[in-house]
Amino acid sequence: MAETNLLRFLLLSLLQVTLLLQVSGIGINYGTMGNNLPQPKRVAQLLQSTLINKVKIYDTNPEILEAFSNTGIDLIVGVENSQVANVTSRAEEWFTARVAPFIPATSIVAIAVGNEYLSADGDKLDHNALVRAMQNLHAVLVARGLDRKIKVTTPHSMALLASSFPPSASTFAAMLVPTMTAIVGFLADTGAPFMINAYPYFAYRDNPKTISLDYALLGNSTKVPDPKGYTYNNMLDAQIDAVRSAISSLGFGNRSIKIVVSESGWPSKGDVGETAATPENARTYNTRLIERAQSNKGTPMKPKETIEIFVFSLFNENKKQGDTSERNFGILNADGSKVYDVDLSCQFCSDSGGQKLVFGEKGLTNRGPSVWCVAKPHADEKVMQAVVDFCCGPGGVDCREIYENGDCFAPDKIHAHASYAMNAYYQMHGRNYWNCDFKGTGLVTFSDPSYGQCRYAQQ
Repeated sequence: MAETNLLRFLLLSLLQVTLLLQVSGIGINYGTMGNNLPQPKRVAQLLQSTLINKVKIYDTNPEILEAFSNTGIDLIVGVENSQVANVTSRAEEWFTARVAPFIPATSIVAIAVGNEYLSADGDKLDHNALVRAMQNLHAVLVARGLDRKIKVTTPHSMALLASSFPPSASTFAAMLVPTMTAIVGFLADTGAPFMINAYPYFAYRDNPKTISLDYALLGNSTKVPDPKGYTYNNMLDAQIDAVRSAISSLGFGNRSIKIVVSESGWPSKGDVGETAATPENARTYNTRLIERAQSNKGTPMKPKETIEIFVFSLFNENKKQGDTSERNFGILNADGSKVYDVDLSCQFCSDSGGQKLVFGEKGLTNRGPSVWCVAKPHADEKVMQAVVDFCCGPGGVDCREIYENGDCFAPDKIHAHASYAMNAYYQMHGRNYWNCDFKGTGLVTFSDPSYGQCRYAQQ
């Protein structure tokens, strides 16, 4: 018994260490400015069977927060621009009512205070209120011991820059320098990321004669030089490095501040004159954006610093204001069908072909109470091997089916074997959400992962 407990301790310790080797997942923005969108519970169920492991919303909609509980998907919640001033004096009350009831079941990892607040409504919003709201919310988190888990930040528009080219010479607009200095200092002190909403589409739309479409679409054929010796193959990298330079210009060049692309996407439809807003271009951009997010590559200025990216957006939203393109950034229509073909399927999260991004009679509506536990597709293979060793050893799982000649041996891939072992352990121990955690590498799905002769256990 002592040897068994020691082995279990060593394997769990290995899981903790090797978790650091996980590759990047995909983030997506989930907006709700539509009167025909599916229920949040259906959305959460669907996303569990995709490569998406991070979701950013624009408020604290309780139905959404409840829907994503125990899903293994991280959430970034938002303070609406209209509420920022109120939060400056009522941060504790706001957090207690809006966020506290849903944690820890819902994995909330950040609070985005406002959205493009400094470039919204001209002079009508108090810039100093944004800084105070961020500081006060952070103080609430510190008092509750949640400041390491939940970070406080704010997403910015590229319009904050005085100019974005060349990237190495970019600075913030002069009138914003005091506010940006305070915000960047806060982020550096608290370890929170600098969020930027970066859209090569708008830059191309407004300057089609001077910007190459391939460059805006994240193609690699264009080479744009920077005076300091950097070469840019796509506009998104140039925009990210422009933000880096602006941050450095404030005197924070030696501070470690992570940049997150909190929004980026391409519309599939636009008004007359928006000729680049097509399904084909949207598919090209978002496919390359997803590949970029998974590549773990940096930018010319910081080639070893990976960039976290949130695709904009999950759904077309028919109630958004502005140009037609503003309502057509979604990868899905309101009924859940794809606007264009972009692959976010997860081979080992559902059937052998992967759960498709479609709502409907065969997707979510006929699911019964059965649930299964499977491996997240982006989990590192060393972590997966440690999970298999634990489940098939101290965990007590009968793993003969994933050994050679077993019905679940093929495909001979560690994520497939780990999914089988994790599910057997999960079912054996009562299907509690913590029995499918495996240090963040497991997720619960309502789609039966069984295939061929390989049958996954269920209660």
